[in-house]
Parts: sequence; C-alpha cells; structure tokens
Amino acid sequence: MTTTTLTRPELTAADRCDRCGAAAKMRAVLPNGGELLFCGHHGREYEAKLKELDADIQR
Repeated sequence: MTTTTLTRPELTAADRCDRCGAAAKMRAVLPNGGELLFCGHHGREYEAKLKELDADIQR
C-alpha cells in the first residue's frame, strides 16, 4: 500500500503577502483547505490567531 502526501510548493519571489503585497515568507493552510500568504511582519502579527484556528504554518 502506498501513502501519498500532498505538499504545497515552496514559496517563490512571485508569492505575495495577502495583506500588503510584500514578498511572502509564510503560508498558513487553513483547516478548510484555504491558504493565506504573509510577509514576515504580518506573519508574526497573525501567527498566534492562526495557530488557534489550527492552521498549518509553513515557512
């Protein structure tokens, strides 16, 4: 039996923060399957709340 794990691609220079448009440094994958991208500043600002929501944080 083979187990397949779905992974999201690494962040690139083309990925932008959903809050301000700066280069994305963090991806938050929400339990419902949606995702948000954040720069370092906004990632730190929202990280605690995202963890409360059980988001998967990827850097």
